Amino acid sequence: MEDSTTSGVGVLDKAALVLGALEAGPATLAQLVSATGLARPTAHRLAVALEYHRMVARDMQGRFVLGPRLQELASSAGEDRLLAASMPVLKALRDHTKESSQIFRRQGDYRVCVAASEREMGLRDSIPVGATLSMSAGSAAQVLLAWEEPDRLHRGLYGASFNATTLSQVRRRGWAQSVGEREPGVASVSAPVRGPSGRVLAALSISGPIERMGRQPGRQHGPSVVAAANRLSDFLRSVEDGEL
Repeated sequence: MEDSTTSGVGVLDKAALVLGALEAGPATLAQLVSATGLARPTAHRLAVALEYHRMVARDMQGRFVLGPRLQELASSAGEDRLLAASMPVLKALRDHTKESSQIFRRQGDYRVCVAASEREMGLRDSIPVGATLSMSAGSAAQVLLAWEEPDRLHRGLYGASFNATTLSQVRRRGWAQSVGEREPGVASVSAPVRGPSGRVLAALSISGPIERMGRQPGRQHGPSVVAAANRLSDFLRSVEDGEL
């Protein structure tokens, strides 16, 4: 009797194991072998082949991470429901707070701006779609790290501008703020966007000059950013439940 967990095409099943293992985050070859149960030469050969096709990439430490081709395929197929629903929410948040708004996703040791709505007039913090920023500073980085598994969370704190106490406060409040952390003169507020399983998929943010947002921007804007992030999370849950 054929194993129902396999397709019968061995090389594809093994490649899927590699991609599935990388969903949890960056992995060394040894970690890939441990997570997949594949022989070391097989795991290496598949990871390198997937890297050639940009379905796998490497981070600054040389670890394997999910590659950009996967996001490109998902977007082209119209399956990226988060991005499909994001613009009305980003624009509404921008208009309500009068600050630029963004959505960030984590990619290895970085976060990538996948959607944005810029403030139309006056001073603004311009972050174009596709911009790659550090995971070591900024309110979006705090949000993307705060709900990680303990081992990944503590690894992420190495060299970061924030600490474990900061992330504990983020989890308790449901939002993060930064003031001059990522860039001098810039403040931001972020909240988590969650998938149907409750896993944090992205960070929804607003950013602007400190002189306008103040030294405690979360006090003023935290509830609005959380409400907007919750609207996106509710939309994703509704799609999953077949309500839309």
